[in-house]
Amino acid sequence: MSAGSHALPNGTNGTGTAAGDSVLSRLEKLRDARVVVTGGGGLVGSRLVALLRRVGADVAVLDRMDAYPESAHTTFGVARTGARLVVGDVCDRAAVAGLLRDADFVVHAAAYADVAACTRRPDIAFRANVQGTQVVLEEAARARVRRLVLVSSASVYGDGPADSPGPHVFHEDQALFPLSVYANGKLWAEHQTRLMLGAESGCEYAVVRYFSVYGEPQIPKPGSHSWMVPWLSLQARLGRPMRLNGGGVQVRDLVHVEDIAEATALALVEEGMAEQTVNVGTGVPTSVREVADLVAGYFPGARRIVTPRPEGDPLGGYADTERCAELLRWRARVDVAEGVDRYVRWLLATPEAMPRWLVEDRA
Repeated sequence: MSAGSHALPNGTNGTGTAAGDSVLSRLEKLRDARVVVTGGGGLVGSRLVALLRRVGADVAVLDRMDAYPESAHTTFGVARTGARLVVGDVCDRAAVAGLLRDADFVVHAAAYADVAACTRRPDIAFRANVQGTQVVLEEAARARVRRLVLVSSASVYGDGPADSPGPHVFHEDQALFPLSVYANGKLWAEHQTRLMLGAESGCEYAVVRYFSVYGEPQIPKPGSHSWMVPWLSLQARLGRPMRLNGGGVQVRDLVHVEDIAEATALALVEEGMAEQTVNVGTGVPTSVREVADLVAGYFPGARRIVTPRPEGDPLGGYADTERCAELLRWRARVDVAEGVDRYVRWLLATPEAMPRWLVEDRA
């Protein structure tokens, strides 16, 4: 199956309507609604906040703004959206309570969101991803917000069933096999959300499991092995060999950040999403090596080397997207070939986005 084989005809979203128009018209329900986005300063959060502001929502962001070095948060641009930005921590109960007191909706995206970093520092991961989530859930229930959308991850699936060959297609009701500290935290957050929220609490919830998010202006973090599109693109741009951890056989369902933002916003308003969990992906498996081949097309002479597969890095799989299509009435629109093209062209046109720490790294 080719990397771009899931593109839908004429820019439709599978419902026969123009995807962009359909999403924006349905999000009109959020006009003047008060929405709090935790972790709204990151790649996904900033794109989501911009979309919410576009449809007239009154948005407040809670973010530590320290997840990336240098000027990445400026590049992501949440400060330019017109949202109220509160620099703070989800473990700070007073800050969370103050923001949620008058909120209609919450998107809880704040997390120590790096598999390798969580493995190195499980203590920090526990504080951010478990304790912080508990604070947000308690205050959301206390404030009786209309709905909280929990951002989870396909990492909860791990490698899927051990007794069958991959790549696996992951569906929402199958057994879960988290392989990392990060995945454990996400699975706990899902269970705790179901325990604390729902019809009896007066606060609806929905869970969105993101598959492999990528897209401009994504920049990797030092010491991370996640975010393969920027990693491979940056290595090729610097004339260094593209590192294929484990030979690049891992399969990912690469979903563009633009699509992620749309699906997350729709999870706030679609009635069928109450107390439901959906995969947010494309339904197309793409190997790391396939991505390297796409990137190499922009950099003549680009080389590849095989490096060890990091601890906790799943062999992966791809999303069953039927429940997402049914409950959100939405499908991803940006295929991998288009997404890589967008990213590389952005990178070439934005030399100031090249991380200084990576340029100076001679290891």
